[in-house]
Amino acid sequence: MRPKILLTNDDGVTSEGLWAAYDALIPFADVTVVAPSTQQSAVGRSISIFEPIRVTKIPMHDTEAYSVGGKPTDSVIIGIYSLNLKPDLVVSGINIGENLSYESITTSGTVGAALEASNQGVPSIAFSLEVVDQGRKFDDPRCSEQNFGAAKIVIADICKRLLKEGFPAETHVINVNIPATVTGGYGISHLAEKLFFTGVVERFDPRGRPYYWINGSIRSDAKKGTDVYAVHAGRISITPITLDCTAYSGKTSLEKLFYDELS
Repeated sequence: MRPKILLTNDDGVTSEGLWAAYDALIPFADVTVVAPSTQQSAVGRSISIFEPIRVTKIPMHDTEAYSVGGKPTDSVIIGIYSLNLKPDLVVSGINIGENLSYESITTSGTVGAALEASNQGVPSIAFSLEVVDQGRKFDDPRCSEQNFGAAKIVIADICKRLLKEGFPAETHVINVNIPATVTGGYGISHLAEKLFFTGVVERFDPRGRPYYWINGSIRSDAKKGTDVYAVHAGRISITPITLDCTAYSGKTSLEKLFYDELS
């Protein structure tokens, strides 16, 4: 029996990264594409609960895909509960641009889709490909200049291994980041604290009113063992992620602080 994979992303159903992942998975799995109709980067795990979601079946790359008028998380929920796909695995990506560190995985629509799948009981993997020129993240994903050759090999290898062996204990999502140029092997890593130096640029419209762009340059001071360090060193970063955001080490301090109320 071939495994069933639900493939989604946040760059949109026409993204070259999505269809590169499809090409990598289809030789050994039955793959159904359920992805946002349009670019949905940086929407995190937001869900459309105040508006209806339209789904259209469209011909793409010699198959049919489901184009979802919503978020990446909507696509996962539609695939599992409306299309009744019953996937063995959800794959999100290939995202055009890395998703590294605390700040990226909490805003990434790619990782958000994977988190939603896991929350619904389906193992999930998020794949992202480093972009050296950060401006490329804002190019049309239908005609990306990225080379997905190495990423395809990585996707097939990682998915085959995890489908066969299963996920590690207490791991809900596997977050994989692939360097633009791979010069090393796999690096099992933990999340760095930051990927960018966050900044804001103030500009003025023709009427003299200010408006703002949030921006930031890439940090180069990542600690060894982190996902950012691994990718900058040319290694494929594999990071286990958990849905449980509880800071267990902080419980003891809080129990002492609120002792009178607890007793």
